[in-house]
Amino acid sequence: MKVGFVKLGNIGCAPLIDLLLDERAEREDIVVRVIGSGAKMGPEDAEEVSKKILEFNPDFVVITSPNAALPGPTKAREILAQSVPVIVVSDLPAKKIVPDLEEKGIGYIIVEADAMLGARREFLDPIEMALFNADLIKVLSITGVYNILFESIDKVIEAFKEGKKPELPQIIVKGKKAIKAAGFSNPYAASKALASFEIAKNVADVTVTACFKEKDWEKYTLLCSAAHEMMAQAAKLASEAREIEKNADKVLRKPHYDDGTILTKRALIEKPSKPG
Repeated sequence: MKVGFVKLGNIGCAPLIDLLLDERAEREDIVVRVIGSGAKMGPEDAEEVSKKILEFNPDFVVITSPNAALPGPTKAREILAQSVPVIVVSDLPAKKIVPDLEEKGIGYIIVEADAMLGARREFLDPIEMALFNADLIKVLSITGVYNILFESIDKVIEAFKEGKKPELPQIIVKGKKAIKAAGFSNPYAASKALASFEIAKNVADVTVTACFKEKDWEKYTLLCSAAHEMMAQAAKLASEAREIEKNADKVLRKPHYDDGTILTKRALIEKPSKPG
């Protein structure tokens, strides 16, 4: 199986999405290639990377980007969907194009908690950007978002391997759906994780105001800082949720076997096994 990833700009789901499929670099059933345009995501960037990934002859392609309704991500879909099945992974602003994606048979995973950072020059520097993404990745990892990502893509891979037409995901990841996928055994852990997800989701309201609505530089700088403090607290709550699970020796782990089968285990000193 050949799986292609096109990364336009950056969201919290993007940096690790391909690695979630092969966390130990030992899977024998897939070959993955990643083509990215860095921070830029204009139509020319999208066209270049989309044509490049088609040289790999992928069985399907996953496109990650902020706001998949923008011209760049739209251009990528137009090019790729002519040749291969496409799955879009994006953030909350992409919700408005769901009817169009469904009409064109394009899969999607839209993550409400994958919030934009405070991208104002008076606040954001390379280190602040990196710290925000580190916190966001922790939130998406622990609250179950990453579980949904790799399990949904693995279902498509499995369908191809069985010679079936894959059913592409059509998922809007809300808090309750994410927490269910995380598989918490303790309700206090689940509640902390849900709080983490909802805080992260609301970060976007603050950063959108700071970046696009507020014109006073002192006010938008303060808003950017507040949004990043919110994400830091969301990451802290997520970590606390995982610690509760660890204290009870109940962390849900889902490693891949070499053939791509998803195994499961709970206790730390326990061999993973096939579900069921």
